[in-house]
Amino acid sequence: MEEAGGWSVYLVLCRNGSLYCGISNRPQARFAAHASGRGAKYMRIHKPVAMRLVCAGVAHGEAAQLEVRVKKLAAGRKRELWALLPDFQTA
Repeated sequence: MEEAGGWSVYLVLCRNGSLYCGISNRPQARFAAHASGRGAKYMRIHKPVAMRLVCAGVAHGEAAQLEVRVKKLAAGRKRELWALLPDFQTA
């Protein structure tokens, strides 16, 4: 069983300029999966360039709720959020 507060919400910048939001309890491994084509179907088409964490160390339920909130943001607001976050992982 994973640690209760071990989840992260992340944004991935794709090669086409789009932003993808997801959650993971192992964000580095998740980015590697996305980069190798083993992650989300969207990432098989839109290759990832970089990942930034929106938040880390939260419970799964909290991460899932925040993911929904981020996904509902307009594209411009997601880009503003991206600009505020430090780099976490790059391809």
